[in-house]
Amino acid sequence: MPEFRAVFAAHLLSSLGVVVCEIALSVLVFRRTDSPLLSALTFALGLLPYVLGGTLLSAVADRYPARRVLVVCDLLCALAAAGMVLPGTPVAVLLVLRCLIAAVAPVFAGTRAATLGDILGEGELFVLGRSVIRIVNQSAQLVGFGVGGLLVAVVTPRAVLALTGLTFLGSALLLRLGTRARPARDGGGPADGRGALLGASLGGVRRLLADRRVRALLLLTWLPPAFVVIPEALLVPYADQLGAGPGGAGLLMCSMPIGAVVAESLVGSLLGPRARSRLTFPMGVFAVLPSLGFAAQPSLGWAVLLLVLTGTSISYNFGVDRWFVAAVPEELLGQGMTVVQAGRMTAMGLAMGAAGLAAEYAPLRAVMPAAGALGVLCVLAVIREVRRTAPGRPPAGRPRPPRADPPADRPAPPTGGPPRAARADHRRTAPRRPSRPPVGGAALPSPATAE
Repeated sequence: MPEFRAVFAAHLLSSLGVVVCEIALSVLVFRRTDSPLLSALTFALGLLPYVLGGTLLSAVADRYPARRVLVVCDLLCALAAAGMVLPGTPVAVLLVLRCLIAAVAPVFAGTRAATLGDILGEGELFVLGRSVIRIVNQSAQLVGFGVGGLLVAVVTPRAVLALTGLTFLGSALLLRLGTRARPARDGGGPADGRGALLGASLGGVRRLLADRRVRALLLLTWLPPAFVVIPEALLVPYADQLGAGPGGAGLLMCSMPIGAVVAESLVGSLLGPRARSRLTFPMGVFAVLPSLGFAAQPSLGWAVLLLVLTGTSISYNFGVDRWFVAAVPEELLGQGMTVVQAGRMTAMGLAMGAAGLAAEYAPLRAVMPAAGALGVLCVLAVIREVRRTAPGRPPAGRPRPPRADPPADRPAPPTGGPPRAARADHRRTAPRRPSRPPVGGAALPSPATAE
């Protein structure tokens, strides 16, 4: 599909631009201030503004045409990168510009996810398309950190930032020329009298969170990644504790993305929709289990294996993506995907901060497995709620209605069902099914696989 190829190429460019921008900006800030805190803050600012952009600007994804939103987001990121390149830009302004890129990111991601539904449909192709996007994200981390580090060693950080600006411009050009112009999802705009953008964004978020099913699925998309990044946030001190040095730390950081890329590729290509849906609950729990292995203070090789196994759990997203798209109203799909991305990144940022704080007062061999144990309890609780809100399941505490027996003077229908002619008449007169696929695709995971 030409449109999907354009989205894929644009996402690859913009993802590499973000990763390389983080590295170059971190080096630039450190060289100007000699402050490790400010240098590290450039990475933290890549996560924390997500909650602002995802909450206050989430309605943009549905109130404006998707192609326009995507192109404008890329142009804003290119302008921010250009501002970083200007000589003499104060450090405070550099950090503000980094916040701008981070605040735009959830709007861009949510709009792109909704666009995939327009391009690929909301069935199996959409799920596989989302998988390809996740593979690009993980691959961009592997390639971006390597390429970014090499570029910073060869040329100045400002030259690297200028290059990232070009990647954003390239992404904008691909999206502008390679995707179709489609109307806004909710059919409205800024002049339709339904309130300002801020009010629409907050109102949409309230609608999403008020739905018990959507709320449960949001938690299922947020919690496993939040607990997964806790050991990842402590890999540098863990590598130092092992005496592995910077090389060992780099190897540890690459392990989880490698597992994620392999799992996404194999699960997406070898398993069908039913099997992928059945993986959702067990892999969601498995995501936090390898952290327990750090209680034994594993060597470098065993630690790499634990992290690769953790990365494979990303395959739980196949089922969650399908269920979420089926649960969210069509007019809120773009906003819903924006909230997914914003909540996930915010939860990860808060978890990383909490992990660092805990590691100040407790040994790593206690903090990392404790995160795994707490994560298992939290994920199991969310899975229970997701199962309770599955379509067709009666509300908790309400028994299923008893089957009505046929009247005494009316014979029961034969077990073989109505005659063929009656079934044909029913098919001709029955209303057509909605085009949206059923929640969970072929089937929801059985209760046994969720335990």
